[in-house]
This record gives sequence, structure tokens and C-alpha cells, in this order.
Amino acid sequence: MTKLIRPRGLLVDFGGVIVETANRTGWQSELAQIVQSRLTEAGIDLPALTEDVIENDIREGAKADSRWKDAMSRPFAPAELKYEEFWEGFVAGDWPTVAREYVREHAKELCRVMGEMKQERTTRDGFIEVLDLADEASIPVVIVSNTLMGQVHRDYLTRNGLTDRFVEQIYSDEVRVRKPNPEMIHLGARAIDETAATCWYVGDNFDRDVLCGVRAGVGGNILMEARSTYDLPYQLSVTADAIVADPRGLRDLMVASLERVA
Repeated sequence: MTKLIRPRGLLVDFGGVIVETANRTGWQSELAQIVQSRLTEAGIDLPALTEDVIENDIREGAKADSRWKDAMSRPFAPAELKYEEFWEGFVAGDWPTVAREYVREHAKELCRVMGEMKQERTTRDGFIEVLDLADEASIPVVIVSNTLMGQVHRDYLTRNGLTDRFVEQIYSDEVRVRKPNPEMIHLGARAIDETAATCWYVGDNFDRDVLCGVRAGVGGNILMEARSTYDLPYQLSVTADAIVADPRGLRDLMVASLERVA
């Protein structure tokens, strides 16, 4: 483990660091029902576009999105997927024109609905203690996260009374920049008038997070283990400055850093 600086800012990923996520069983079917209902309400009656067809296309579209994300963790400055590209391209590519036009027009709202339905989210044990320590040490915390729909994350924090614990929330769909583009980390650091070199960055993936931290030159590049941490889409030569199992491990690192400086 590399000797870590005392951070003047803590930049953290959302999924895998702040929250644990798990896909909900049957979410594709529930979302297909909603999409079909909205098409019907809009006067779009297409007998061949059954609920089963919509469900299958949502399922396969989600697989395409996952593979696209893996591919986009290779370039230095990958493009971010637009809401319309997900729905019109990945899901509705073979739908009749009128249905494709509908999902394109309503893509942002459909992404929000999908984000709420697709996953269960739970704040990781020990993360509140990380925020408490950051407050005590006057270390501002910023969220820096790739996501198709950042509003879903904002809503989770609001429901759980956590919004005010973060100085800023930076989501890739909103800023049109995607990790491992180091600009995501630079945006987070600038939000607190710091540089990447004075901050720690904490993520849960090697290909999106550790690589991004290396590219940005962060002062502390921390990997927090989560469900998919070691499911690498390709081999990487980058290494983290420290690997922790959970938020409590992150807090221990912070305590050690603060005590060493003191």
C-alpha cells in the first residue's frame, strides 16, 4: 500500500461505494408493462409489439448497454450515452417508426423510471461514519459517478436524508463526461477548489475508477471492493494506492492519514 497524503477532498463513486446495488427480479417485465401502457395512452396501437416483445427488447438492450460500458472504459475520453440512444438504439431498434419516435421523445423520463425499477439500493454499512469523519476533519465530499440517470441517485440521497452530506454531485449523464476520462475527477476537485493531486478518489472498479484516478493523478487512488470489482472486462496494468473491503476500511485509512499528519 502506498503512503497516502492527508486528503483535502474526498471524491467518491456512488454505486459500490456509497450504496450496494442489486438488480430486482422481474424489473424488465414491470417496465415493459409501463412502456406498453404509455404507448396505448398515446394512441399507438401496434398488435405485433406485444408486452413480451417489449420485455425481451428491454432485457437485450440492457445487455447491450452493459457491453457498451465495458468498451467505453478503454478510450481516454469516451462519449457518454444519451437517453435517446439507449431507448431508440439499444431497446427499440427494430420497433415500428412511431414507437421508436415515442421512446426517443420520452427517453429521459423512461430512463428515470427504469433506474428506479431496475435496482435496489442500500447505503453501505460504515459509509455514514466516513461522512462523519470527513465532517470532523473539514474534508469536503463530492460524488463523481457514471450513470445513465443521475436524478435517480439524487432522489435516493434525498429520500435517505443524505443530500446535504455532499458538497457536490457530478453525474456523467449531466456533465456529458464519462470515466475513465480524468476530467470527471478534475470536475469533482474543482467543485471544492482543489486539484486531483490533493484529493482521494474512491471507486469500486479497476477499469473505470482506478484507471481514471491514475489518469487524473489523484493524491490517493482507493479501490473499495464491491460485487463486480474483480469482473474485469479486460486486463489492466494500473494498480490502486490502497484496496479496502468496505467503508469501514476507508475510514481506517482516513484515520491513519489524519493521525500521521497530526
